[in-house]
Amino acid sequence: MVLKPQDVYVVLKILASRADRAPYSQLAAELVMSPSEVHACVRRSEGSRLLHGPQRKNRRNFAALEEFLVHGLKYVFPPERGEVTRGVPTSYAAEPLRGLITQGDDLVPVWPYAEGKQRGIAFEPLYKTAPIAALRDSCFYEYLALADALRDGRARERKAAEAGLCRRFREANERLKS
Repeated sequence: MVLKPQDVYVVLKILASRADRAPYSQLAAELVMSPSEVHACVRRSEGSRLLHGPQRKNRRNFAALEEFLVHGLKYVFPPERGEVTRGVPTSYAAEPLRGLITQGDDLVPVWPYAEGKQRGIAFEPLYKTAPIAALRDSCFYEYLALADALRDGRARERKAAEAGLCRRFREANERLKS
């Protein structure tokens, strides 16, 4: 079973979701994907143990997710950089890292998006509809930005992204336990 970039995209949405278990149709609408694509992503993620199967109430496998995102994401799904374009800021140029990382005069990484308000260097998202879905859900946007910092950030950016991701995992795990 081979993971695809959209599998990580769906897993990050599940992490950002406050619902214990959202229906595939709801996730699909929020992610701008088809329900069958979401279902296939969840099945592949369960097969690779990033998510627990349907027999477990808590679908998130925080330990495996943390290990994979922090140590493997940059090797498995490195981003493609492109030309100067208009889009939605990501990585260190988006919250929650924007306030922590000083931005120089360089163009920031952006997901290409015609309705984006920021000029920057094109940064290929995990899935083509990421800019649309991220602008609809700020928590999901932060997860995607942290993942992008892990995919292509410098050491300081990756360290800050790792800390932010681990903190969010702890908070989500505590919330689900209560």
